[in-house]
Amino acid sequence: MKRGFASDNNSGIHPEILNALSIANEGHAIGYGGDQLTEMAISRFRLEFGEQTDVYFVFNGTGANVLGLSTLTHSFHSVICAETAHIQVDECGAPEKFTGCKLLPVETVKGKIVPEKIIKYLHGFDFEHHSQPKVISISQVTELGTVYTVEEIKAITTMAHQYGLFVHMDGARLANAAVALDLPFRAFTVDAGIDVLSFGGTKNGMMLGEAVLFFNPELSKNAKYFRKQSMQLFSKMRFVSAQFLAYFNNDLWKQNATHSNKMARLLEQEVRKIPAIKLTQEVEANGVFAIVPPEIIPQLQEKYFFYMWDEYRSEVRWMTSFDTREADIYNFAALIKSLV
Repeated sequence: MKRGFASDNNSGIHPEILNALSIANEGHAIGYGGDQLTEMAISRFRLEFGEQTDVYFVFNGTGANVLGLSTLTHSFHSVICAETAHIQVDECGAPEKFTGCKLLPVETVKGKIVPEKIIKYLHGFDFEHHSQPKVISISQVTELGTVYTVEEIKAITTMAHQYGLFVHMDGARLANAAVALDLPFRAFTVDAGIDVLSFGGTKNGMMLGEAVLFFNPELSKNAKYFRKQSMQLFSKMRFVSAQFLAYFNNDLWKQNATHSNKMARLLEQEVRKIPAIKLTQEVEANGVFAIVPPEIIPQLQEKYFFYMWDEYRSEVRWMTSFDTREADIYNFAALIKSLV
């Protein structure tokens, strides 16, 4: 299948991670996380985020978000999130179904929610007729490809904690954010006040598997039960753990994310040369958003598949991956030029 720009989910598995899976396949190991590889992977996460970190592996990003939010809430609570958030738009109501919580979507500024927009939802506390605000959820990278700074995250977590709320971070593209910020993971997560993190690897070279990280063990006392109930407990967990060990080894995560971010900037550079294309968001990670003449979109999609973002304004989303090649970018840009 030809490489396109639809999603970093469409890319394959990095060879080093595929090799780690093959090695992990030798012999037998205790199931459900009782194996040595899982123990080693948890230790590796604690090295990155701190010894207090409690780690739970799951299958996918939706499962990670559901598990993280379930442990923080009761069904009478509400979760404040961006109107574009994955939990709001792209998870088929799973967070609401499994937590029972009401999602409160907030208008964004360049894909980010800010304290000034959040504050109007922080009311009705201790009033039984209102769902009780309990969690603010942010995405890093955002759904519009932008990246929260440490200061922006701290402003949200400070406000949240003042009101007795927790902050959850959907880190499906956390590696791309770390590269964009040029910071270690913990600098803009646990050290910035995040309480629970969905740590993603699938979009950056892994086959499957995410991790839910609790930075206060008091919050995760019931996480193992929620994980089982939400069908996210993998019996052969060593195959998730082996991937994360390879992912962290020699900073493979960083190599992959650096490349995908670089390819997005190259794509931005090339399409800026085409007057008919209008970029709509700042390119900070591995996503490029642009308004494209609608008449050429079907022809472009035949050669390099991608998704529409907003059909009403002819806005598209182009995602780059760890295996995107410079030739893919140049050929795609040349095709656009030829069609316009």
